[in-house]
Amino acid sequence: MRVLMVTPGARGDVVPMAGLGSRLRTMGFDVAIAANAAYAPLVAFAGCEHRELPGDMSYLVSPAPPGKKATGADLRRYMHELGDYMDLAATGTLTAAEAGADVILANAVAPYAYDVAEALDIPVLGAHLQPTEPSSAYPPVVLGTARSLGPAGNKLLGSLISAGKAPYDAPSARIRQVLGLPNRARSASERARRKANRPVLHGISPRIFPRPADWRSGLTMTGYWWPAADPAWQPAPELLEFLADGPPPVFIGFGSSAALDTDFMLDAARRAGVRAVLQGVQGVSGPDAISIGAVPHEWLFPQMAAVVHHAGAGTAAAGLRAGVPAVSVPIYTDQPFWAARITSLGAGPQPVPYKELTVERLAAAIRQAATTPAYTARARQLAQALTAEESTAPVVTALRAAAKQI
Repeated sequence: MRVLMVTPGARGDVVPMAGLGSRLRTMGFDVAIAANAAYAPLVAFAGCEHRELPGDMSYLVSPAPPGKKATGADLRRYMHELGDYMDLAATGTLTAAEAGADVILANAVAPYAYDVAEALDIPVLGAHLQPTEPSSAYPPVVLGTARSLGPAGNKLLGSLISAGKAPYDAPSARIRQVLGLPNRARSASERARRKANRPVLHGISPRIFPRPADWRSGLTMTGYWWPAADPAWQPAPELLEFLADGPPPVFIGFGSSAALDTDFMLDAARRAGVRAVLQGVQGVSGPDAISIGAVPHEWLFPQMAAVVHHAGAGTAAAGLRAGVPAVSVPIYTDQPFWAARITSLGAGPQPVPYKELTVERLAAAIRQAATTPAYTARARQLAQALTAEESTAPVVTALRAAAKQI
């Protein structure tokens, strides 16, 4: 079976899907992943075919710098750029599907994949890394807040957001016109899929976020889709020397998003009184801090005293899997949701929102995470629970069910 994964977004959106794709290949599936060009090596390492989605999501981090709230002009510019990115992704999705697929797995920001699948008569399944279904259990993740409005408010606002405008509406409409499909709004298509109970797989652990009671039966939690491990990977000697030359350091990094500069990170680590491993910056090498490039989280994180990150779905999961406390600095969309989950689970202190970030606040949170034994104990307990999950089997079952439609 030829499986096409449509994964617009940043590195954190692609890595879990590549890990899932790698495991599906060992079971005989032929897997292609549509992603931005920057992630072609990652896809190839997973043993999957890369099909390019034009564009680059990495610079669309936040409409404002750290410690600042976005202005109306900032938000308008940001949404315009995001819409342009989605339009390129929609075009790339069509090209990728035309290259051949028996089943499509589409992530949460690729609704145009359903339009392409409709035109090409290909079964399509949702493959989400965050909960997007309107629910009484949580506020809409696209709002970039974890503040609950109460069960009724959460569900109502989630339904209103789902029916409202989104950056991928125009790309979906354009693709439908190009393909000669009937004129139908993205929101109407989503309502129809809900009414038909179309399946959506979620690469989320129910141990970290319990399945909401009001979800429809077609929504499945499979457990996390972990990155593919590279048995040939070796750490740089300089990094090994740094780790061996003192107490466990604190990791500070924001994935493919260059959210903080070098001086900000170094100042926060110094004030917190910790050694630091800095990702996303260059040129730092000394007894108290070192900068690194791409290093597997599953190797690095267990050696840390704590991890500081943006609480993206994949990075948050990697920190929990490593059994170390986390300091969350959420920036946008679903990140505040995962940051709040880490705190509510007892695996880290209160988040430090990016728009309220200062060196002093970050340093205080790092000290708290690194010196509170209860955070470490709870993080280790959660890590043990995650090792028992088998997240690929539910995906295989869903793919085989979809294949019967071919």
